[in-house]
Amino acid sequence: MFSGFIKEKITVSETHINLVRGGEGPPLLLLHGYPQSHIMWHKVAEKLAKQFSLVISDLRGYGDSGKPPSDEDHFNYSKRASAQDQVEVMAKLGHDRFMIAGHDRGGRVAHRMAIDYGDKVHKLCVLDIVPTYRVFADTEKVLATKYWHWFFLIQKSPLPETLIGNNTEFYLRTMFGSWGNNNGFVTEQAFSEYLRCLKSPETIHTTCEDYRAGASIDLDHDKTDIDQKLSCPLLALWGEFGAMHKMYDVLETWRERAIDVNGWPVKCGHFIPEEAPNATVDAFSKFFGK
Repeated sequence: MFSGFIKEKITVSETHINLVRGGEGPPLLLLHGYPQSHIMWHKVAEKLAKQFSLVISDLRGYGDSGKPPSDEDHFNYSKRASAQDQVEVMAKLGHDRFMIAGHDRGGRVAHRMAIDYGDKVHKLCVLDIVPTYRVFADTEKVLATKYWHWFFLIQKSPLPETLIGNNTEFYLRTMFGSWGNNNGFVTEQAFSEYLRCLKSPETIHTTCEDYRAGASIDLDHDKTDIDQKLSCPLLALWGEFGAMHKMYDVLETWRERAIDVNGWPVKCGHFIPEEAPNATVDAFSKFFGK
């Protein structure tokens, strides 16, 4: 995986960020979701590297990135803190202005980054999400059933940590099996990497902290700028067989938060870059390559 890419860890203000980078062209930052790491981009990276200078990183608390101590208000795992990490990474690599695509939790970090650092984000793509505050505001039976982990992971420590740690492989396979549209999209090599990282008690805890932040301080941050619309072009992609497609008019929902919004459903479940890599590459090439 990631043949020809440079693997490194970059120190930022509060932690270190693990990443791979490679390719030529305008800078494009790729951020993963839960319960994954930068590995989730392995099926698309080599093709995209022909067109873009890719930076593919682990969020704080995930993969092999640093895991700052959790705090009472969960700020250390807020999307604002995670966004700052990635902006610092890009600056250290010489990219003061760049494009970004984020899947799942990475999409939420990318959205926050575009709000807090609008002068740095040239274009934004979000994969299989709507804004966090809308999820909590609109929760009902269908969404709560599909997104049960949102309400499980926010429970007080050490409840979810203990249960996940008891049989991490079963938990992880259940996640992929229930959210994806086919059972073969995660390669065994990728799965072994996801499992290696998530088996760490520290990682189990910090990824729970990400969700605890999402249900608390992230909502406070969202309320503060709820009327602020992004000015950068935004592409929304979502799985045709997933909860977002059933629950939302995804484009209209994003038009509440951004001026220039386009997008479409992809014939897959939640894990778009792994389930539909060709469609992902085509969409990125057209949107980011303009």
